[in-house]
Amino acid sequence: MIITRTPFRISFFGGGTDYPAFYKEHNGAVLSTTINKYCYINCRFLPPFFDYKYRIRYTKRETVNDVSQIQHPTVRECLKLCNIEQGVEMVHTSDIPARSGVGSSSAFTVGFLNALYALRGKMTTKRQLGREAIYIEQEMARENVGSQDQVAAAFGGLNRIEFGGEREFFVNPITISESKKSILQDNLLLFFTGFARTASNIAGEQIRLTPERTKELNEMKGFVDEACSILNGSSKSIDDFGKLLHESWMIKRELTGLISNKDIDDIYETAISAGALGGKLCGAGGGGFIIFYVPSNKQQNVRKRLSQLLHVPFGFDSLGSQIIMYSTQDFF
Repeated sequence: MIITRTPFRISFFGGGTDYPAFYKEHNGAVLSTTINKYCYINCRFLPPFFDYKYRIRYTKRETVNDVSQIQHPTVRECLKLCNIEQGVEMVHTSDIPARSGVGSSSAFTVGFLNALYALRGKMTTKRQLGREAIYIEQEMARENVGSQDQVAAAFGGLNRIEFGGEREFFVNPITISESKKSILQDNLLLFFTGFARTASNIAGEQIRLTPERTKELNEMKGFVDEACSILNGSSKSIDDFGKLLHESWMIKRELTGLISNKDIDDIYETAISAGALGGKLCGAGGGGFIIFYVPSNKQQNVRKRLSQLLHVPFGFDSLGSQIIMYSTQDFF
């Protein structure tokens, strides 16, 4: 029996530059952190007492005899890639709902891959998990996704992640003191909008428009370096991080008409008028989680003004995908 725990992520800057359509020509960069909200994958070899070979449980329950019959695209392609001959049971649970903008799909992919390798008795690296999760989602499942979520879920931490070149991606941890990291964390408020969204549809439109948005995407990539400079500066200037979030969001929301809408704009404007310095939707757009940078003396007012939304306290995660339980299983 294997249980993996894989963190979700919040992307601050550079989102959109992690699509291959952009970074293969221009290189990309994002600044993101993983948080202490997790995807859990429970995985084991299925005992041979059933008239099916695979039992897959997520929001649905699938029982099939052949991998190709599995409807869940990520489960199907992960099993194909890992080429496991025995029957497998997988159960998925999560702290946060799917399609909410915090990288849940990629956390699932990374966590399931991690579990399958452990099931085979093989050690894997964070880099291998990230690369194979990208390959599964982009090439095998043909999803409209970028490359940052898989890397963040595998590595964990507060990182500047570069995309492009021979190595495909490179992870640079942000080297700031724990006290300053705590200040940043304490000044962030996360809310769930409750709006349904399908990231692949929004991302597909953004990918289609990428050649027409090169100027804006390069500008958004430039914010990554500015944000890193702020974090490496004095604690007094850390409020500039929030102001930069605002600048970046003003550009991102104009990339396609699907990223924002009137309801989201109203939420954003309410938070700003209540004292937030900046914010953004956490994923491709359209809904899900929204995060704001709010100085401590303004947070009560912002929470009050956004009382119709669910406020979700969180902390930073630094470990990435982990095996939190490994128990040997007798073979029949």
